[in-house]
Amino acid sequence: MPEHFLPDNGFTEELWYAAHLRSHYEKKVAAEFVRRRVEHFVPVYRSVRRWKDRRVELQMPLFPGYAFVRLALRNRLRVLQVPGVVRLVGIRGVPEAVPEKEMQQLREGMRGGAKLFPHPYLVTGSKACIVRGPLAGACGILIRQKNSCRVVLSIGLIASAASMEVDADDVEVIV
Repeated sequence: MPEHFLPDNGFTEELWYAAHLRSHYEKKVAAEFVRRRVEHFVPVYRSVRRWKDRRVELQMPLFPGYAFVRLALRNRLRVLQVPGVVRLVGIRGVPEAVPEKEMQQLREGMRGGAKLFPHPYLVTGSKACIVRGPLAGACGILIRQKNSCRVVLSIGLIASAASMEVDADDVEVIV
């Protein structure tokens, strides 16, 4: 049967996938993706570290050990052959696409200047949606931390999450 009659199932459609990386290889892999012209996204956050004689501001990966790539599965070797890439995340060895909505919310939030920080992945808690700001429409889990409200946004496929400080007035709890 000719290929154009076969169902797509992501084999020819470009979708977002999570690539699992070797530890501390995020920058090296991202540079190689640029060289190979692979659309990718490695979200980072700023972290201030204290050393003995000074304070240093570093850019750290929001999801350590992962990079997101947009590709058609038929082109996956362009990603898998990059030194430092371990595999595409999936179920039983079959890569699973990251939902487009999750990627769109994360990318728009980062572009909009949202202050995201790594957070332990949570399964339980009150579900809440952000109603105003750069991540309006994003839903996650509401938590309280140091007298402030945070919404934890989860990427289920890679079992990772990021928390964002929000104004209590900008959040609507879903019952």
